[in-house]
Order: sequence, then C-alpha cells, then structure tokens
Amino acid sequence: MDCGSGVNQVLVFNKHKPWIETTYHGIITENDDKVLLDPPLIALDKDAPLRYAESFEVTLTEEGEICGFRIHGQNVPFEAVVLDKSTGEGVIRAKDKLDCELQKEHTFTIQAYDCGEGPDGANMKKSHKATVHIQVNDINEYSPVFKEKSYKATVIEGKKYDSILKVEAVDADCSFQFSQICNYEIVTPDVPFTVDKDGFIKNTEKLSYGKERMYKLTVTAYDCGKNRASEDVLVKISVKPTCKPSWQGFNKRIEYEPGTGSLALFPSMHLETCDEPITSIRANVELETNHIGKGCDRDTYSEKSLHKLCGASSGTVELLPAPSSSANWTVGLPTDNGHDSDQVFEFNGTQAIKVPDGMVSTSLKEPFTISVWMRHGPGAHEKETILCNSDKTEMNRHHYSLYVHNCRLILLLRQDPSEAENYKPAEFHWKLDQACDKEWHHYVLNVEFPSVSLFVDGTTFEPFLVTEDYPLHSSKIETQLTIGACWQDNSGHDNDTESVSEPTSGGNARMAQFFRGNLAGLMIRSGKLENKKVIDCLYTCKEGLDVQLPEEVASAVEFNPNQSSLTVEGDDIDAFDKVMQHISYLNSRQFPTPGIRHLRISTTVKCFNEESCVTVPDAEGYVMVLQPEEPKISLSGIDHFARSAAEFESQEGVTLFPELRIVSTITREVEADTESEAAEGADDDPTVQETVVSEEIMHNLDTCEVTVVGDELDGEHESLEVDMTQLQQHGLEMSSSNLGLVISGVNTMANYEQVLHLIRYKNWHTEALFDRKFKLVCSELNGRYISNDFKVEVNVIHTANPVEHANNAMVQPNFINPVHHASVDLSGHNLVNAHQASVVPSAATIVIVVCVSFLVFMIILGVFRIRAAHQRTMRDQESGKENEMDWDDSALTITVNPMEVKTHARKRQNCFFS
Repeated sequence: MDCGSGVNQVLVFNKHKPWIETTYHGIITENDDKVLLDPPLIALDKDAPLRYAESFEVTLTEEGEICGFRIHGQNVPFEAVVLDKSTGEGVIRAKDKLDCELQKEHTFTIQAYDCGEGPDGANMKKSHKATVHIQVNDINEYSPVFKEKSYKATVIEGKKYDSILKVEAVDADCSFQFSQICNYEIVTPDVPFTVDKDGFIKNTEKLSYGKERMYKLTVTAYDCGKNRASEDVLVKISVKPTCKPSWQGFNKRIEYEPGTGSLALFPSMHLETCDEPITSIRANVELETNHIGKGCDRDTYSEKSLHKLCGASSGTVELLPAPSSSANWTVGLPTDNGHDSDQVFEFNGTQAIKVPDGMVSTSLKEPFTISVWMRHGPGAHEKETILCNSDKTEMNRHHYSLYVHNCRLILLLRQDPSEAENYKPAEFHWKLDQACDKEWHHYVLNVEFPSVSLFVDGTTFEPFLVTEDYPLHSSKIETQLTIGACWQDNSGHDNDTESVSEPTSGGNARMAQFFRGNLAGLMIRSGKLENKKVIDCLYTCKEGLDVQLPEEVASAVEFNPNQSSLTVEGDDIDAFDKVMQHISYLNSRQFPTPGIRHLRISTTVKCFNEESCVTVPDAEGYVMVLQPEEPKISLSGIDHFARSAAEFESQEGVTLFPELRIVSTITREVEADTESEAAEGADDDPTVQETVVSEEIMHNLDTCEVTVVGDELDGEHESLEVDMTQLQQHGLEMSSSNLGLVISGVNTMANYEQVLHLIRYKNWHTEALFDRKFKLVCSELNGRYISNDFKVEVNVIHTANPVEHANNAMVQPNFINPVHHASVDLSGHNLVNAHQASVVPSAATIVIVVCVSFLVFMIILGVFRIRAAHQRTMRDQESGKENEMDWDDSALTITVNPMEVKTHARKRQNCFFS
C-alpha cells in the first residue's frame, strides 16, 4: 500500500458470473439490420465497481467488465455486440438483410461472459443462456398477381346473374396487411358489369345477344397496402341467345372430294336440350339424292353392261339403248343427255317407238324377266303403256304388255293357243304408291307362268288381284313390240288412239295408251330368272350414308334399303352424340356425279314431363361432291401405212391397229415444293405456288367404235372382222353394220387393246382401191368420257407379176431398184411385205442416168429462160414440173403395172436421143 497516494487499491478476485434476463423479444424490419429488444440487452456482474459506494475508495476490477455475448443456434442470421463493457450494454443486429417471405420469426439463445481471464482463461465467467424471439416485420414489396392469365364465362341473354364468375389475385407479401387483396376494379369503362371486393363479377343489366355477343373486360386488383396488380387480367364474357333445343356444332356445307373414301358428316355435333331431362331420343338422317341420276349415284354404264357386272348371264336384250349406228330406234326420243348421269328417255304422251323385229324372241312357256327404271306421277284414268306386244294388223290383240293404270302396275300375259282351252291367269295387278310418286324406282318382274313375282327397289310385292282369261286363238298374224304405247290397227273407235310420227319409221303409226313419264334401262331376258342378289346389285346405290359405331356405344341404328336415310335411337345424350359424330358419307364411284346432296336431320325427344318437353327443330345442310378430275383417254399408234393388194385379199386381211396404245391421264394442280425450288436456283419465280402435273390412271372402258370414213362398207367385197375367241374370253360383244363395228362391254383398257389389235379389214376386189380410212373412238361410262378420234389411213400397193411381159424387161423404168426388204419406211408410210423382185440390165441403167442428167440440165436452162421471157417461161415451167415429178418418183420403191412400162421407157429413150 502506498500511504502517500491517497488512493486505496483493493485487489478483488472474479467471484461472480454475469447476469442477463431469461427471455428477450425483438422486432426487426425486413431489409434492415437493427433489432429492437424488449427488455434491452444488458449484462450485470457483481464483480463490477459499485457506482454508489459508501466510501470514496475505487475498486478497479477487470473481472467485473462484460467482454461479449455469444449466440447459440444453427444458421442464426444475427450477431450480438457489446456497446459498453463496463455497463454490460449490448445490441443484437442482423448479419444480412432478412426476408419476411422466407422466415417470419427467429428464435435462438444468448449468453454473456466477463473479462476475468487468467493465463489459462480459467477465471472467465459466463452467464446463463437466455432465449431470444425476434419477429421480422414485412414491408409492402410485392404487388398482387392474378391466378389465371385470363377468365372466360358464358351467359344467356335476358338474365341478371348474382355472380357470373370470380377472379382471384394473390400477394406474395408475408404480412396479413400487405398479403391481403382489399379491392378489385374493372378498368374497362362503360360496361354493364361490376366486381366486388371478393372478385365476383356480375352484370348490372340484362344482356342482349343481338346487341353484343362478347364482352372483353380488363380487371385489376389492390392489396391492403394499396399496391396495384403488376398485370391486369382479361375477362371474356360470351352472350348466348336464349337456350333453344337444337343440333349444334356442324357445318352446313360439307365438301366431299372424290376418291377419299368415307367422310364424317358431323364430327363435332351435339344435341342441346337446355338441361331438360330426356328419356329417349330418335333422329332420322336423310340424304336427298333423288335429283342424281335415277334416284342416286350409280354407275352409268349401259343397262346390258350393268347386268353382266352384277353377275347376270347372257340372253339380255336392251330395249332402250343409247342411240348408235347399230341401235337407232331410240334416236327420236327426248333424252337426258347429261353425261354425268344416266341416259333417261322422256315420254310426254305423244311419243312411242317400235322395236325392230327379231330383237326379242320370248317364249312365254319359259321363264323370262322384265326390268325397267320408271318415274311416273299421278296420271289420267287411261292406261299408260310401258311395253306392249300386239298384232301388227287386223285383230289388235295384246299378247303381253306392261302398263300403269290408276297407280296400279299391271302385267297382261295372254297364253298362246293350246289344246285345252281353259281359263288361265292373264292379268296381274299390283297397287303401288311408287307408281305415282314422281320418284325413280326399279321394277323387276320375274315371270314363270303361271306365277309372277315383282320386286320394287329390291322389295318383293305380291299381286293383289289376278284375273283369268282364255288363251289366244291360233293365227298367223305377226306381232309388233312397242315402247311408250301399244300398236293397234286402225280400229276407228278407240279414243286413246292417235296418229303420231315415229322416230324409227318416219311414217304415220297408229298408237294407243301413251305413257307419260320417264323410262330407262328397259330390259327383257328370255329363258332366265334373275335371283335376288342380281336385283340388289342392279338397284344398290354407289353413294349413301354409313356409320361405324364404337363398341361402347349401344344406340340402335337402322338403314333404308338404298342407304339414303338412317334412324338412330337411344336414351343417353352423350352416347347419342357419339353415334351422330360417326355418321359419314361414302361414294364408291371412281368418277362420281358432282353436285349437291341435301341433308336433313329430324329429331323426336321424349321427356319425363311430357307437358314441358322440348322440341328440336330439323337441322339442314348439304354435301357438295366436288368435280372429279376428268380422265383424258388418248388413242395412239400407226395412223398411216400401206399394204399390198394381196394382203387385203388374203384370208387374214390387214390389221388396222397393230400398235394401238390406250392411255388415260388426269391433270391436277399440286402445290410447288418450295425447298426444291430454292435448291434449283434463284431464277425460279417465287410467286408460283402451284404446278400442273399429269398422272396416268387405270379405269375401264365400255365401248369402242370403228367407223369407216368415206363410202360405207360394201358387204359384197369388203368387211371388218374381229377375233371372236378373244372377244368371248373378255366377255365383250360386237355389233356391226355397213358403217363399221361397235365393241361393247365393261372391261379394262388393256383387254380392249388386245381385242382392237386383232381387228382386220378385208377387200376381195382391190383393183380400183387405192386407200381406205377408218376412225376409232373409245368411251367410258356410257359416253361420259370420250377419247380422241384416232384416224387410220391404209394405202393399197398394186403389184405386177414379173413373169409376164418378159420381153419388156429391158425397157422397164430403171429407177426401180431391186428390193428385198420386208418393210421400208418412206415419209412415215410403212410398206410392209411389199415383195418385189425387178431385174434391170446395166445398159438401161446407163441410158436412164444420162436421160435424167439431161432433164436436170433442161430444168436449169428453163429457169434462166424464165428471167428472159415470161410467156415462154410459163410453158417451160409446166414441162419442168412434169419432169420433176418423174424424177421424184425415182425415190419411191414401188412396182408399176407392166402395161405402162413400154410407154415410160419410150419417153426416156426419146429424151435421150433428142
């Protein structure tokens, strides 16, 4: 102790631990580092000097000072700092900026320690651990964001809604104040809608579909800190007209491209029932094809060809064929000449035709069939005859006839005379609505006396009345078969008898019981009875409705015979919609008839409450069958050649079309390949979007006609012949006349080529014949597509016998050289098998060469004289032309008539010696 210092130093040891509170609560604002603690952070130590001591002595002890605070916990984003060691005051602060949205509260422990440290630190004292709770206060840093990018709703006109839809926004702030949406607002002005604080939008007035079909609103949101949404949201409200039960979701115009197979008609269609509870639905879908051909799209081959295609055997006679050189009795009848459809004959009540004798040899003792397409409306009360076989003269007896009377179809069938004159069935009556509905129907009568069966559109009908009569009396009177009326001799008392001008005869013909309507495809087959399969084949349309139902759909579907309508029934609306969506249109023709086919859907609905049951109006649309790419049939080959007269007179004759080629092409527009065009170079025109390409296709032919150009064929010394074996193998038929021949039947172009290659022309008297010209034309679908006219000219080479006139061999024209070629091509003329063997002496050759040289000299001299004297030039020019033609003849390899040899040789000798 220093007694003189006046200050007493007292050495005190570190006996006590620091002391702090047990719990602290703090608040910190995010993006700040200061923490406000309650209570403040202060550590006390009893070893520290007393501020208010009873004596003036000061005790200096380092052990009483607070040196620091230690925080315990994992990843605590805070630190504690001592502000004053002597007082033990400290603060807690954030190491980095805090984010309330990541963590709102933090809890950890803190401990204080004093400065009483010895050499080994054993004298440092620590306080107990206190718990610190710190809450992070939020700032309004985020704006509201809508949950959806846009909102849609549909309302029905004329109603006010409590709520149409709800928009909803969220805020990412962590506090209740700043994370709550306090208000929504419609930004778009002058719209009849409002939105409340919860986001519910409703209309403020009744909406009208006619005034506005869709409203587009812009809506924003505010949080409770008055921050506006970062992006406003678009709200679309569609206005539907007042709910009306109907079919919805299908196009009224449906385009069908030929050759594409089945096309779904209603892929997105559904039935709107306006939430009315439904017990059953029945829908009828109709495809109107009555205006197409004979009721729908069918192959337009001749009726005879169609019978063969359907498997009918031979023996069919076509009574209403298309007019041609071999069948001309229908020439004068008005027809539907549109090649897109079948050929239809019109009978207006004043026209009828006579079928040539011998066309039909029907024996009524054997089965036979009559088939016809007929369109007939309600007529007069008189009989209207379709087909009639009656006496040509005197007695006016009807042997058999088919006619319409008061919407009844009647077949009259009188038996030939027999030993037993008993009553036998003579008239068969059918009462038919089809006979008077002005629509096309297909009629087939199978006659197997005494029974007759009738098929109308493939459906069997039994006669409701059969009358009997005696057989006809025996007579030798010939019969006349007529169509459109019945032939009668001038009875003088029949009111339906008129005098008309017939197409076939050109004279006055007495006819009765005229038909008024349309007929087509009238056929009669003797000795054969058509079966049901053939009838169905003849009647079946090539177009119609189709449906491929999925397995899970159990609705019932029914078709009519020609598939122009179908009926769907069901009780489940969703399943019913699926069936309707699978209904399709199909046209199997390679070249369908273009045009419109109307569609109609008739619907019947049954409900639990029949009084308030909905009514579904008919839905209408149409299928537009586009124009098919029309084929161009091209005939090509050798069109000019020559043959020796001997070949024309031979047994084989001359083949007219030895190298004929039949090709069919279609031309279509395709989109250009832009990549390939770019690769070809920059010179290409970039504006060209389409290019035209030609593509070869295969299809059938049904007729090829060879006609002679010029004089008609003289049957006494010339003819056209066909290989009948080839013809029969391919199922083709041939008819001929003095104009040429016609090959008919549906077959491939290749088979037609084979048959046409073998057509031969013969002529037994060729002395005065120098050439003959022929024309070949082929067609498809009964003349719908016709080829080019392929004309062939055949020249006749007249040859001489080298054995005769041997004494004149020396004076024979020396410009004819020995020829041993079988074929020589001269200026496009093929001279085939022109066998010649002319032997010319060498002396004659020298003479002719000298003479020809002299002629050339004279021609040149004549040219110069033309310049000098015009009058003399004219004479020399004529002589020069004559000599020039003699010179040109030397280029031809021909054999002249030996009778003319002497004359030509003398002329050349005179030329030489002159």
